[in-house]
Amino acid sequence: MMDLFNILVTESFWAASLRIASPLIFGVLGALICERAGVLNLGIEGIFVVGAMCGWMAVWLGAGLWGGVLVAALAGGLFGLLHAFLTVPLGLSQHVSGLGITLFATSVSYFTYRTALPNVSSPPRIEPFQPMDVPILSDLPFLGPVLFQQTALTWLALLMVALVWYVMDRTALGVALKAVGDNPDSVDAQGLSVYALRIWAIVAGSAMMALGGAFLTMSAFDAFFFGMVNGRGWVCIALVIFASWRPGKALLGALLFGAFDALQVRLQTEMGALVPGQVFLMAPYILSIVALVIAARSADYPRALLTPWFKGQR
Repeated sequence: MMDLFNILVTESFWAASLRIASPLIFGVLGALICERAGVLNLGIEGIFVVGAMCGWMAVWLGAGLWGGVLVAALAGGLFGLLHAFLTVPLGLSQHVSGLGITLFATSVSYFTYRTALPNVSSPPRIEPFQPMDVPILSDLPFLGPVLFQQTALTWLALLMVALVWYVMDRTALGVALKAVGDNPDSVDAQGLSVYALRIWAIVAGSAMMALGGAFLTMSAFDAFFFGMVNGRGWVCIALVIFASWRPGKALLGALLFGAFDALQVRLQTEMGALVPGQVFLMAPYILSIVALVIAARSADYPRALLTPWFKGQR
């Protein structure tokens, strides 16, 4: 217990928790935007992969780090547009379309990688985003290493939380977006386009999901590897429910999972000789499932989620 307490009070533990949570923040916000508009996007796992590959590839080809971020967002938005076309005007199954997008985006990413680098045994390295050193603030006890020595993409993730919260709760666009996920007929009665709101929400949400993948290759690591996304997209889908579709709680959920993951790494070091390593690898997911079950009981989900809407049809 003392070892656990010592881990939980260290600056490095919380800094690692925020770093691990950063791609999840992008992903859960993207899923939240889609679902607030009434569309489940199970393409998130594949969009993570395509964002990771396209961002890294763009930087390797000379686009620069922020150019890579832009390319990743555009690639994610493109696959989001495909999902939107299938699920909004055509009204196809959101589950089937989303899973198809995941398989398609993942396959396209791996195919592009192998086509561009057919004879490479290990992926080329790029110069990733480096931790920022904010004058004065970086020297603050505890908060300095945890908050002010992160990379620019972690700060962008935190900024996105504030931006999504503001748009959702303080703007007419946010009101319309939530309304289209609860009662699209009322939105149509106001003269607004349900199709346009849903399509653009899916495109924007998918672009944000892709930034989660870009974080992996351009901040957490410095190259693209097969399997590096490792189920993070599915975790984000669960975290949206945990967050009750609220940006602030989405941040909390991502940080909670990041803390669980950082904790299992440290516990492996401390207790690896006594407990099989697989137990520690399972721990973040088991704890997340428990938290999800508890939170889901009181979740206020969008009423029109998963329900296709066609103009003139009641």
